[in-house]
Amino acid sequence: MQYLEQQEWLLTNGTGGFASGTVSDARTRTYHGWLIAALEPPGERRLLLSHLEATLQVRETITKLGTNFWTDGEVAPHGYQSLQSFSIEPVPTWVWQKHDWLLKRQIFLPHVNLEISDLPQRVLIHYTYQGSSPAKLMLRPLIADRNFHHQQLAAHGYKFNQYPHRYPYQDYWLPHKYLPDDPQDSDKYHNHQQVHFQLIAPMVGTPWLLRWSQGEYQANNYWYRNYFYPEEQRRGLADREDLYNPGLLIIDLAPGGAVTLEARLGAMELLLPVLQEADFHQALKQEQERQQQLISQTKLPPKVGLPQLIVASDQFLVARLSTHSSTVIAGYHWFDDWGRDTLIALPGLTLTTRRFDLARGLLQTMSHYCLDGLIPNTFPQGKTEPIYNSLDASLWWIESLGLYLEASGDWEFLREQYPVVRKIYKALARGTKFNIRVDAIDGLLTWNEAGVAITWMDALVDGIPVTPRCGKCVEINALWYSALCWAEQWAKLLDLPTQVNVYTQVSQQVKQSLQKFWNHHQGYFYDVISPEDLLDNKIRPNGIIALALHHCAFSPEQGRAALQIASDRLLTPYGLRTLDPADPSYCGSYQGNPVDRDTVYHQGTVWVWLLGSFLRAWQRFYPETKSNFDFHPLLNHLRHEAGLGSISEIFNGDYPHHPQGAIAQAWSIAEILREYSQFEN
Repeated sequence: MQYLEQQEWLLTNGTGGFASGTVSDARTRTYHGWLIAALEPPGERRLLLSHLEATLQVRETITKLGTNFWTDGEVAPHGYQSLQSFSIEPVPTWVWQKHDWLLKRQIFLPHVNLEISDLPQRVLIHYTYQGSSPAKLMLRPLIADRNFHHQQLAAHGYKFNQYPHRYPYQDYWLPHKYLPDDPQDSDKYHNHQQVHFQLIAPMVGTPWLLRWSQGEYQANNYWYRNYFYPEEQRRGLADREDLYNPGLLIIDLAPGGAVTLEARLGAMELLLPVLQEADFHQALKQEQERQQQLISQTKLPPKVGLPQLIVASDQFLVARLSTHSSTVIAGYHWFDDWGRDTLIALPGLTLTTRRFDLARGLLQTMSHYCLDGLIPNTFPQGKTEPIYNSLDASLWWIESLGLYLEASGDWEFLREQYPVVRKIYKALARGTKFNIRVDAIDGLLTWNEAGVAITWMDALVDGIPVTPRCGKCVEINALWYSALCWAEQWAKLLDLPTQVNVYTQVSQQVKQSLQKFWNHHQGYFYDVISPEDLLDNKIRPNGIIALALHHCAFSPEQGRAALQIASDRLLTPYGLRTLDPADPSYCGSYQGNPVDRDTVYHQGTVWVWLLGSFLRAWQRFYPETKSNFDFHPLLNHLRHEAGLGSISEIFNGDYPHHPQGAIAQAWSIAEILREYSQFEN
């Protein structure tokens, strides 16, 4: 049980909505549930259907198939003891079995493309029965209507209505669009096999419905109280929930019989045909064809694990309603879409997979919100304004724009976006928010504002940055240099000689000034030069980022020396540590409450996405020496650990490097896909 509860599955639908749980079928997180819908994609995510509590009766024997943790410490029922197998492909599939019967359950979340369809967010569940005797399957829906970060407690006055409606064709009060085109089809809309749910207190909630291909539904009014979520307790967060059970669905199954259920968003007046058992297989076939098309269009050579990485990359590319464009969810379960993460992940998610239209759209959307030379790190949700709290997002935007142009040859897009490049350059040169400016003496980018953290090492504890990096940061100025080189290259292409001269002069100054970051004694980089010109000699991975950008200012000797230090002190099988283990501030275990975790987030924790920079830098500075990096631990993690079929956000710095943080992270997948696809075995 302990092993099974630590393996999790994840399904996404292209809107930010998702379904997730554990192999054991017990819910261990607030974020576990079968229908977590994004009401304002990709935001306003709400849990509606937690799960179906299943019981199977064969002759006189009753077997409870569920598994739950309770606040009193009990685990009940013990359905996991009858669980014989689980597989993640083609969809999460459980098989419960005893000597004279077998029950298989599959869960599937159909993909929703908001640009071409108004189909609702939904989840399909399919049960198949085999046995020597007929069986009775009893399913109790456990429901909620709450923000996916929080828990639902019955004591807070939650009340649900349910409406088991039948729609005869004579009900002309229904809007015309809900009526069948042909009156002869009206019988198939006379639907006894669905029930609508809606929260009515303490607020009016989201209308949705549950329907089924066969079975009899009996309404009731029960609360199941005191579910316990051990993963939330481990993270120092609220860990108790109450779920509402509105009824019981009873299905008679002959040997070889099956039933399909669907939970979907939809108001009361929605008129639907009776759900068919085959609807599950039809929807799954369509999704498999879509995924196969994604794999085929990459034109990458066959390689173990590569198809899974490509499919995993698709889970993070979602629609954003407020900008009418695509965006990137930083990670599941709890992250939103962030500017910096999106831009770092963009090459792997869209260029490696040859999804150039998505790359173009992402870059175009971000440039639209460029303000005072900054790209927002948080984009508008509804009527909210973007948040500009990232120094490097605009620099990563230029870097990703350059990689996109090189990969696609879309030079018309350069003509469209070049004014934004100019805007960023001018704003940074003259100074912008957070006292970001170019030092007139050395041409390096610097910043200085207390109480904020605007580089990727952005953890705050009680409003104080854990890794204060005011001043000149090595990776920021490496990005600045690469941006100037891109701008020089593009100005030449656009025949702008005056601007070419400016960029050439400034880039050469920055290239020389970047030598200030080289620590001759350590053979590595200073991480930060403070506003007081103090040198931070902590060994961190940010210098490796500097070596991996498209334009690099450091010599082969410096690159090779730094890579050797990083290999000895930072490199693990899963990524790079954020701090040298010999440093007094190093912490090799990421655990505890939010304050404890934020304190060590960048103090030794391993980040997978940094591995991409290490491998690209190695290829640049050791072109004749094949990297001996072994991808097998990461591929094993992809298949068997944490979020099955994806790659975790972070790992402990200390051996054995247990996975931590989000179970699926965009830039983890993106950087591994980007490098593994090019890696020679």
